[in-house]
Amino acid sequence: MSELIQDSTPIDDGFYMPAEFEPLQKVWMIWPYREDNWRQKAVPAKAAYKAVAMAIKPYCKVAVLVNPDDYQACRDSLPADIDVISMPSNDAWARDIVPTFLINDAGELRGCDWTFNAWGGDYDGLYAPWDDDDKLAARLCDYLDIKRYRTEDFVLEGGAFHVDGEGTVLTTRMCLLSPGRNPHLNETQIEDKLNTYLNTQKVLWIDDGIDPEETTGHIDDIACFARPGEVVCLFTDDPNHPFFEATQKAYKQLSNMTDAKGRPLTVHKLCCTQKPVTLPENYDIVQSDDAKARHTGDVCIASYANFLICNEAIIVPQYDDINDSLAIEQLEKIFPRHQVVGVQTKEIVFGGGNIHCITQQQPALKR
Repeated sequence: MSELIQDSTPIDDGFYMPAEFEPLQKVWMIWPYREDNWRQKAVPAKAAYKAVAMAIKPYCKVAVLVNPDDYQACRDSLPADIDVISMPSNDAWARDIVPTFLINDAGELRGCDWTFNAWGGDYDGLYAPWDDDDKLAARLCDYLDIKRYRTEDFVLEGGAFHVDGEGTVLTTRMCLLSPGRNPHLNETQIEDKLNTYLNTQKVLWIDDGIDPEETTGHIDDIACFARPGEVVCLFTDDPNHPFFEATQKAYKQLSNMTDAKGRPLTVHKLCCTQKPVTLPENYDIVQSDDAKARHTGDVCIASYANFLICNEAIIVPQYDDINDSLAIEQLEKIFPRHQVVGVQTKEIVFGGGNIHCITQQQPALKR
């Protein structure tokens, strides 16, 4: 069993979250199964998750957690060099429920186990129950035999923040100040929590994300760090695009910010899809009272910014859109030393997330 650290915090103990662009040991995923969130009994979603895992595999080890009932089918569908581990969950969003992994300079690994309430709990959460999701970080820390920190009085998900590994954390007010998460905390108190548990010194707030109805504005759909002092920001000049106002505002706000080291941010624009991605006709889903309803024509949160930086590669969503190739070209210029690998992820977007949302990185340890 892993040890729960109750009398200390990561900042006290010298543990911090490294940036995603630093060396990774492994990428964790969770196999989808919910028939009230994934269409056609999750068969197309499973194929898309497999495609993402296969794109990551040449650059980093991959491990997939799967509900016990689905274990054998999942094991049979993935190659032997992808680990498959039986562990219950309520859905398949690894970014938000796998622990945030922390390291120190002595080569040790720990986990940060945030309280999870399905992006808003009884106020505006997306499904119920969420008990297995909230317990998953502790169960995985047990499996890995690593110590963990738990934030009993603070709700957070991994997709709600990005770090630069040098003291700066990036997030949105739409998300962290939403009434469904931490109504008992103000902005300054939330900053204190982030700085304490991520071992950072400065929080950069942009106002809005692009998905008020889904995760209430996760940062990982609109902006992320490319390297220290440099940020990628989703952007469109098309006033008719549903993401126009949020991306314009985020770009202006980021362009006026400095990081924890005092560097003015360099902000790189990343295109949006030319046409919004919407749920198709005959959206074959089992509607239930336990999950957010999804309907034909709903605008999906199809963002090229929801990519994963994975050692020598950038794994980026593709949507059968005319701007798919432009997004890859732009990322190749931003990341000239990386291989930019596109994966068709419409089926994941139909369920409310994307590549970054379904993955969580475990950093390589310092030697």
